Amino acid sequence: MNSDLHQFSTLTVILLLLAFYGGTYLMTLTIRKKKEDADAFMVSNHRVGFGMGAASMTATWIWAASFYAAATSGYTYGVSGPIHYGLWGALMILFIYPFGRRFRKLAPNAHTLGELIHARHGSSSQLILALSNVLGSVISLMVNFTAAGALVSVLSPLSFQAGVIIAGAGVLLYTLWSGFRASVLTDFAQLVALMAIAILIIPAVFFAMGGPSELVAGLDNLTTEQANFFSMDAILHQGAPFFVAVLAYAIGNQTISQRLFAVNEAHIKPTFLTATVGYGAIVIGLGMIGLMALTLGVQPLDGNMNNLIPQMVSSYLPPVFIALFFILVIGSLSSTADSDLSALSAIMMADVYGKNLARGKADPRRMLLVGRLTMIVATMVGIVFASFSLDILVMLVFVGALWGAIVFPVIASCFWSRVTNQAFTTSVLVAMVLFCVARFELLPLDGGSGLFFELLASIGGGVIIGLMAFGFLGRTAGFIAAALATVAMLVFATGFLREYTVLLASLTAYGASTLVCVVMSLMSRQPEFDFATIGERVGDYDTPRDKPSASADKGKAIPAATRLAAQR
Repeated sequence: MNSDLHQFSTLTVILLLLAFYGGTYLMTLTIRKKKEDADAFMVSNHRVGFGMGAASMTATWIWAASFYAAATSGYTYGVSGPIHYGLWGALMILFIYPFGRRFRKLAPNAHTLGELIHARHGSSSQLILALSNVLGSVISLMVNFTAAGALVSVLSPLSFQAGVIIAGAGVLLYTLWSGFRASVLTDFAQLVALMAIAILIIPAVFFAMGGPSELVAGLDNLTTEQANFFSMDAILHQGAPFFVAVLAYAIGNQTISQRLFAVNEAHIKPTFLTATVGYGAIVIGLGMIGLMALTLGVQPLDGNMNNLIPQMVSSYLPPVFIALFFILVIGSLSSTADSDLSALSAIMMADVYGKNLARGKADPRRMLLVGRLTMIVATMVGIVFASFSLDILVMLVFVGALWGAIVFPVIASCFWSRVTNQAFTTSVLVAMVLFCVARFELLPLDGGSGLFFELLASIGGGVIIGLMAFGFLGRTAGFIAAALATVAMLVFATGFLREYTVLLASLTAYGASTLVCVVMSLMSRQPEFDFATIGERVGDYDTPRDKPSASADKGKAIPAATRLAAQR
């Protein structure tokens, strides 16, 4: 351990952690119900307002990786690194919006995206989506607990494992009873604190390191690629893979779709726009700390990039600022960890128990038990996985690329009536297999096999651009953009893209799933799907307490029994 780094005493760190997690727990007591209901536990009865919704979306998106991976990106790729991390992440929140509106329109009372897919296709497609979400949320928990362990081990005598366990227990403590409602409430408070502290911390580190003059002087320490704002190395290794991965996160991540279904429908647009701006501004600023470390020639403590930001703050700031930074990171990772616990509980409650085990006869009280047990088990699994202390940036790209396999089938299923369950399931499985083959180079990426994957990746690149254009500009613009992007990829990527396996594998997942899904759907002779039936098949699990019965007000309220019958 570097003796120049400031460390708090064990007592001080424990008091800081107790103050934070104790405070959040006391906050959740204000919303605790004597008899919690399943719909409130999963999506707050679809009534989250604009302020709470935007804050929760921003706080959830700004997680431990926003600190550690953004700084790693700036340190590794130089001047363009923070932009590649923060800007694409911000824009992806924006790109969720048009597809999110469609999801909400089809299933206004859904709790998970999996419920919508279940109503559209059935159990096999729904469970594939649920499994990918479980995998992603568990890895997200691991990433956040890993960040907590790194922070505690650098700033105190406590071990990495102690930090992981304290963070896991603290998050579980305040999330276990009220679920998603607790997550949203604490997200709001955590974001306010995060923004206030970030405004102080980032400039403080910057000027403590010497300010603009020292930064400019240190640019001589950068390589040619690191000093180039348009570095192809940064684009191909960081920007493009992250751009591809975050779109997959947007569509496949239950923490995002859960907020989509929870926010009051009238506030969806301002919620997403506000979260876009808030995320980009904060994260790009955090990434600059990594760039400043690079210009000064700072070496990450113990060679671990996860230690970079704690190391910078501890080396250059006085104890008061270090304490504020400690709370800042704990708050950011906790806001995402509690969202992951809420997402996992909703998946097990609605997708696994509600739609498959109970088969439309779900008992809301049993659902709550399933949700809380899921949180306990998920916390334990996340703590165990976090003990491996894996590289955060690598895990982000890997999971995002795996989710790329489901992006087109999910979106197509919500817009195109010919997509079948077989097309959805087969396309995702084929894409995942091909992704793993390319990512781990199970086949040599030269000659014919390399060309095969580059062709699929070119299609994948066209799909991504086409989906973005389709979301905001309509079907015609989407097809034109997809065609132009595919041709451009075929011209420039053939014989070249195989050198960048992360990007190649990510794009292959998109291209393969799209190709298989489209071909199988066109070949199918099944009748076209009636989208109006989705809303009839997806409903709440608890009888609304503030609505009159159907007999008293016909047509305005659907009894729970009727909704459950429709789900069957």
